[in-house]
Amino acid sequence: MKIQLNTDVHIEGTEALAAQVSATVEQALERFQEHITRVEVHLSDENGGKSGPHDQRCMLEARLEGRQPVAVTEHAATLEQAVQGAAQKLARLLDTTLGRLHDHRKKTSGLPLSGTEPAQR
Repeated sequence: MKIQLNTDVHIEGTEALAAQVSATVEQALERFQEHITRVEVHLSDENGGKSGPHDQRCMLEARLEGRQPVAVTEHAATLEQAVQGAAQKLARLLDTTLGRLHDHRKKTSGLPLSGTEPAQR
């Protein structure tokens, strides 16, 4: 699973920030890593240089193998809180999305193929 960090002009994309964000995202999505090819992280400060409540935004987009990408957004007072919240939201979304897929496969795998039902005596 590759993690790509993107920041706006108000956030300095340092190596330390990239390492912290990657660690948070990897930890939250660890159990889905076989299904995810890439996670794009978009960090932005919605009020620019001004401070304000919940002006830090994190948008996570997960690229799933063989499926459409899924995305979540979280606003918070700090970047750390925004990343943590978005990672938790994405984990719940993937639980739902991949859980449904797993349930669907489990239900259909038990069905006999047409024309191959055992002959009745």
